[in-house]
Amino acid sequence: MTNPFQPGDVKTHHYTVQPADFADFGAESGGLVHAVLSTFALAREMEWAGRLFVLEMKEADEEGIGTELSIQHHAPAFAGETLTIQATFAALHGPALRCAVEARVGERLVASGHTGQRIVARARLAARFAALQGEAAPPEN
Repeated sequence: MTNPFQPGDVKTHHYTVQPADFADFGAESGGLVHAVLSTFALAREMEWAGRLFVLEMKEADEEGIGTELSIQHHAPAFAGETLTIQATFAALHGPALRCAVEARVGERLVASGHTGQRIVARARLAARFAALQGEAAPPEN
């Protein structure tokens, strides 16, 4: 892992809200809740903004994995509106990166929060996943 960043450095990501991003839990659960950006779609975009740092920090044999996500959803974002999502490098403790994140449509603050990602060796991550999947395997008949 390399770290060319300092606390306060910013990465920006733009995302245009699509109807597929609306809060909709399927017909069996009542269908569309609101025709606005859902918190879970917002989470994906906020995590991506923080990952922009990871992409420049990780080595070829490393990968980032999410460790935390905190979102305060302040205002709606509607289909066709473009979010500007800014991740600010807050801290790096060993391989653990923490970013403060804000999402806005123009001046409107849509959400704020934090993301956390850890940079780990791909082989170590694969071994951990394999071990956990082995624990969950059903007994053979």
